Amino acid sequence: MSFYDKVRGQKFLSSTVMIFTLSIGILIGTIAQTGAKAAREQATAPDATPLTIPNAVMMQNEFTKVAKLLEPSVVNISAEYIPKVTAHTNAPQSRVVPRRRQQQQDGDDDDNQGNMPDFLQRFFGGQGGGGGMQFGEPEEQRSGSLGSGVIVDRNGYILTNNHVVDKATRITVKFMSDDTEYPATVIGTDKDTDLAVIHVDKKNLPAARIGNSDALQPGDWSVAIGSPFGFQATVTAGIISAIARDVPGGEATTFQHFIQTDAAINPGNSGGPLANINGEVVGINTMIASRSGGYQGIGFAMPMNTAVKVYNQIIRSGHVTRGSIGIQFPADDGTSQHTALLKVYGAEHGVFVKEVEPNGPAEKSGLKEEDVITAINGHNITKGQDLIDLVADSPVGSTLKANVIRNKKPMMLDIVVGDRTKIFPAQYGGVKAEPDDNGPEPTAAQMKFGMSVQALRPGERQSMNFKKDGGVLVASVEPGSFADDITLQKGDVIVEMNRQPVNAPEDIRKIQGTLKAGDAVVFHVWTQTQGQRGGGTWVSRFASGTVPAQ
Repeated sequence: MSFYDKVRGQKFLSSTVMIFTLSIGILIGTIAQTGAKAAREQATAPDATPLTIPNAVMMQNEFTKVAKLLEPSVVNISAEYIPKVTAHTNAPQSRVVPRRRQQQQDGDDDDNQGNMPDFLQRFFGGQGGGGGMQFGEPEEQRSGSLGSGVIVDRNGYILTNNHVVDKATRITVKFMSDDTEYPATVIGTDKDTDLAVIHVDKKNLPAARIGNSDALQPGDWSVAIGSPFGFQATVTAGIISAIARDVPGGEATTFQHFIQTDAAINPGNSGGPLANINGEVVGINTMIASRSGGYQGIGFAMPMNTAVKVYNQIIRSGHVTRGSIGIQFPADDGTSQHTALLKVYGAEHGVFVKEVEPNGPAEKSGLKEEDVITAINGHNITKGQDLIDLVADSPVGSTLKANVIRNKKPMMLDIVVGDRTKIFPAQYGGVKAEPDDNGPEPTAAQMKFGMSVQALRPGERQSMNFKKDGGVLVASVEPGSFADDITLQKGDVIVEMNRQPVNAPEDIRKIQGTLKAGDAVVFHVWTQTQGQRGGGTWVSRFASGTVPAQ
């Protein structure tokens, strides 16, 4: 072996030894460092055992079952009001809705001790829980609200509150399992119970099970589901605190006898379901008693038995018809003053007749002011609400046998029940004309497209100087509606719709029933140049457009 080979071998051996030694050192250092670190970590809690996550096991209870059963039937409702500024000379003027005492027909009068207290709040939930449409807000302001609803028919029919969709220009619905926003149309509303029926064009929906609210008792479990502050699919539980609860509010709450619950309800829950422990809907959440605007343990829901009656009438005719006999009575029934009043007039109980509506059913039957109604069809009347509930549920045209005391002498009268909206049209947005000898007084009928119309009597045609045959009068037009978009105006007279003659409101309703989204519609109308009833020149024109999708 040459000298050069020896040197090269020794260098290789030295390098190998060096690398091996370095590797051993690194390994020993790593082990020592890891041990030291472990020792340090173990020293923090030397007697602690690391935690482990167990396998998922679903916990089941009755509330879980209710939530799973009902959640798919609950929807989120967004309603938007977009005012439309028009140049119509007689377009509806903006107004502020005051909180004032209102006279109650077939009920108490202006002696009532005020409207709904400030702490009774209906649920307008703005985005994220803020804002929203408020009582007393000028109508010309753009606004919106969030609410809830419950599917009651698999073909897209939804129950909610009237105040959720009232005056809305655009309504959209979202389902729990679908992020798509579906446009909705209002089928009908009932302000007396604050209920509304809306519809979306979607089939095979999971309809909720309907329960009998008459079976409820204080202390029963209750579950509320909705979208408080916009948080969809929120479930809360509590108990039924009271049933048949009346809240202050005068005329506005005449037909509202609530279920009271302490299940947490907040803005945005409005229109959502209140369920029993079996998952059956027994109420529609409507308002709360709160001094803060949020949950304080007192919520009110409209009983489902009432909601079913309202729903069935709306899907049948588009509105709710209630009976009335056309009287007014003092609001203080049940007080010592009222008891004294009855005794003076010779009655132990009953309703004192303060006023009788001219030409109404009561007047036609012979009922007079200062009479006392003590019974209807054999049912004793002890307070005004007894009379209201019994008469309102009686079919229009049916005859009631009323026990009456007049001048301390008993007598019996037959009273034919009338339509409450026709006896008191001003209360329901109708137009009541001055009486004449040319037929019954007309009332406005609500149509689709955001308008209401009424029949024209001969005497009214004369006072308006409208000499054409047929036609119906446009009584109102909602700002931002389809009717407003195609320039229909309050005070117009519609004589034709899609070339078919219009002689009564029912003619328009029949033609509307044949139209669907995208169809063309043409109204032949007569308009006064000055835009006021009773003056100006009548001009023929056409109002046309395409039926909107919603």
